[in-house]
Amino acid sequence: MSMKEYDVVALGELLIDFTENGESPQGNPLLEANPGGAPCNVLAMLNNLGKKTAFIGKVGNDSFGKMLMETVKDSGTDVKNLVFDDQVRTTLAFVHTMPDGDRDFSFYRNPGADMMLKKEEVMEEVIKSGKIFHFGTLSSTHEGVREATRYAISVAKENGLLISFDPNLREPLWASLEDARREIKYGLSQCDILKISDNELEFMTGTADYTKAVGILRNSYDIPLIFVTLGKDGSRAYYKDMIVEAKPFIQENTIETTGAGDTFEGCALNFVLERGLDDLSEQDLQELLVFANAGASIITTRKGALKVMPKAEEIKKLIEERR
Repeated sequence: MSMKEYDVVALGELLIDFTENGESPQGNPLLEANPGGAPCNVLAMLNNLGKKTAFIGKVGNDSFGKMLMETVKDSGTDVKNLVFDDQVRTTLAFVHTMPDGDRDFSFYRNPGADMMLKKEEVMEEVIKSGKIFHFGTLSSTHEGVREATRYAISVAKENGLLISFDPNLREPLWASLEDARREIKYGLSQCDILKISDNELEFMTGTADYTKAVGILRNSYDIPLIFVTLGKDGSRAYYKDMIVEAKPFIQENTIETTGAGDTFEGCALNFVLERGLDDLSEQDLQELLVFANAGASIITTRKGALKVMPKAEEIKKLIEERR
């Protein structure tokens, strides 16, 4: 890919994930304030793989917002287009972890600063300086930030960036699921690279036959590369007439699944940056999926995501150990 300042520019939510971390002496749950937000998790993974990234978003001008800015900056991501809101506080999410490691979210975001980003606050030059533009649907739940997101996508397309989309469906944040479905359809219509989870794919197509579901999407949208993440069943890549599948790396010490999809996404985008999107072979896709699955499995053994993304050496070591 051509020489540009950033490999990936992402727009979206940046927030605090309060995750369970034991009990106090009084028996009350202890909550740890983890920096989070899917787009910045993806960028943090890419930073660990040696890529250059930039983030577009908004936080509150409060202690949490300042903490987030410093954390993202320390991870290696450019924050020149991270905006502070003097009126609205930083978005908070409380994460309850189920016995199987899955999660239930409660959001304090009515409003939250991330949804207050305006079109005029998006810096065109940041987007133009990227190779890939990445986004999800949390930046499309409300009118103002939705306009900003669409504007950013249009700038990216006009300047030849590849578009990466992860629906990242969080049902409690939508006024209705029909609104969510409409915005996911918009994302599908814009992207070159799609990372979608099994439950999101079923939500959009009504079938748990994932190959059939991808076929339904392909009949409506021209998406060159589609990744389907299947949790404990691994992942698949759909590219041209190829379907490639890779097994998961099951960990005995899995704590929670926060950030697993974002780690996968970062690893996948890293591969596309290095190999391109044209003429990928079955072997290429297998290599990509194995690396991304291994990275995703490592993050499930750690609390939080943004600050603890795995390094390339850790991922390669796990792959070698499991051969």
